[in-house]
Amino acid sequence: MEYRTLGRSGLKVSPLWLGTWNFGDSTPEAEAARMVRRAVDAGINCIDTADSYAAGESERIVGRALAGGLREKVVVATKFHFPVGPGPNDRGNSRRHILRAAEASLRRLGTDWIDLYQAHRPDFGVPQEETLRALDDLVRQGKVRYIGSSTFPAWMVMEALGISERLGLERFVSEQPPYNLLDRRIENELVPMALRHGVGLLAWSPLAAGQLAGRYADAARPPADSKAARLSYVAARLTERGIETARVLADLAARRGLTSSQLALLWVKDQPGITAALLGSRTEVQLEEALPVLDLGLDSETASALDTLVPPGSAVADFHNTSGWMRMRLL
Repeated sequence: MEYRTLGRSGLKVSPLWLGTWNFGDSTPEAEAARMVRRAVDAGINCIDTADSYAAGESERIVGRALAGGLREKVVVATKFHFPVGPGPNDRGNSRRHILRAAEASLRRLGTDWIDLYQAHRPDFGVPQEETLRALDDLVRQGKVRYIGSSTFPAWMVMEALGISERLGLERFVSEQPPYNLLDRRIENELVPMALRHGVGLLAWSPLAAGQLAGRYADAARPPADSKAARLSYVAARLTERGIETARVLADLAARRGLTSSQLALLWVKDQPGITAALLGSRTEVQLEEALPVLDLGLDSETASALDTLVPPGSAVADFHNTSGWMRMRLL
């Protein structure tokens, strides 16, 4: 497996990361701990979590899973932004919230440092200079190694890079956008910007909330045990065009000896500008299915077939529906 460099840093990371949104929610702790160990044994050296996942329980589970020697082998990424309490300052990207959130995440993770600390969403009510100064202080204190963003518009990432250069502050090394075969809109601005300015892209929801894994047969009737059945914003990402696209993808994958999940993940992993795809595996079985993709490469014939299915820069499902800024909607 070839490790990749994260943005303009010296950090080497695996092309698949273990995402932990399900830890403490749909994935019990014992299974989550086994998944962490299995991922590390397979060569995955990055784990992504957030203080808002399962009200902080995901971070606690990750911390306990890494105790006893694994922490030194793993790049731990976490995020701040979403509410962690009832107060008006218990959320967002202000200096006050960032510094308190970082300390709380360090305690839950049981570690002295966070490798990659990311703003989970943009905060249009807070100047980016304030956010970046707070993050820079955390880096200088040794509590954070690198900083990044998640689901930011391209112009805002570029603005942050400019502020960091002008003021001599720590620079974003990465952006974590939604990206999958059903929603390719980041290819229009974010990907060219990232390639030009050395920003690593960490794609979340590469399987399109399970649509590309064949999880859904009807956009209006998700399975009772799915996140789409419980969370309205996930249900809003299901479309009949997306499900039909998944059916065609499954045929293409079968002809190549792959599952539809593997092909969808491989496509994201090997797209221009993408440093890594985040695995949102809920079970050990799902993780095992994904691991062979670490050693696979996307051939040009398959890439062309998928470009015909969903053209570059277009979308047949909306994975920016929690971004707060995307104005282009599906027709």
